[in-house]
Amino acid sequence: MIIPVSELVERAKSHCDCMDPVAAKMFYDRHEGTVIIDVREPSEAEESKLNDSSNIPRGLLEMKIANVCPEDNTPILLHCAAGGRASLSAHTLEMMGYSNVHVIDAKFDAIKSAFDLSG
Repeated sequence: MIIPVSELVERAKSHCDCMDPVAAKMFYDRHEGTVIIDVREPSEAEESKLNDSSNIPRGLLEMKIANVCPEDNTPILLHCAAGGRASLSAHTLEMMGYSNVHVIDAKFDAIKSAFDLSG
């Protein structure tokens, strides 16, 4: 049986710490050293991105994450365009041994607004 992507995303979200954009901004402000990873494709990030984020597309995450987060307990906020890719990415990072991974589960415009309001 083939599992639809929507079900894969829902399964990943059920195992992840998902936050709305306001809670994510508060987490970022309160936890020094938090890394924001944008798992969208480079062309999406070129159009608009968060000032403090690093773009690592989901397809390259496993190969490049150690360059940005060498420690397993680094606070990580993941986002994408709507939450699906970020949730799948969080699940992968947790399988890799990262222990402080959080998903900003919202559309990018809402994330950008929350981070631009107070930053």
